[in-house]
Amino acid sequence: MIIVIDYDAGNTANVLRALDKIGVRAELSSDKEKILTADGLILPGVGAYPAAMAELKRRGLVSVIKKAVTGGIPLLGICLGMQLLTEKGLEHEETAGLAFIPGVCREIPAEEAYPVPHMGWNSLAVKQESSLTAGLQGRAVYFVHSYFTDVPEAYIDAAADYSIEIPAMIHKNHVYGAQFHPEKSGDTGLGIIEKFVALCQKSAG
Repeated sequence: MIIVIDYDAGNTANVLRALDKIGVRAELSSDKEKILTADGLILPGVGAYPAAMAELKRRGLVSVIKKAVTGGIPLLGICLGMQLLTEKGLEHEETAGLAFIPGVCREIPAEEAYPVPHMGWNSLAVKQESSLTAGLQGRAVYFVHSYFTDVPEAYIDAAADYSIEIPAMIHKNHVYGAQFHPEKSGDTGLGIIEKFVALCQKSAG
């Protein structure tokens, strides 16, 4: 079972719809036992870093997610969910994140030709192979965000060019992040979700 973590952070309906479209059993839940026994976890998110972390803490989910990942359960963070994988965010105020991947979430520098938020379709440049990157070189995916994950190159699997090089996919061990919305990125996005589910199933044995 894939658990989509419920913390009122938006875009969950589209994520569940995408999972259903590829025939995957999934459930939206904040139940601690279900999270700890899942085959894989998806942390979605639309909104602000401080509010999202505050809600995860309020629901007692920070320690649960960390325990699940420590126990070997794969995790995929989407959009804000990917940003929360970092050590801290600088949106509105400095806020501690989940700290699965070294780095800081920073605001995208605005330029006349590159307005913020970064919104729309951008092609991916694969930087290094991971379990999710096969066939993604040059493929277009859908972004909506104002902040980016400033992480070391060792953790960047794919990037997009938008005034700066935007980390589009990151990972460390079995924790993965997609800054774009795979659930809104057509067949390319569905393929990424399928790869993540296959990884989860393999991990679960």
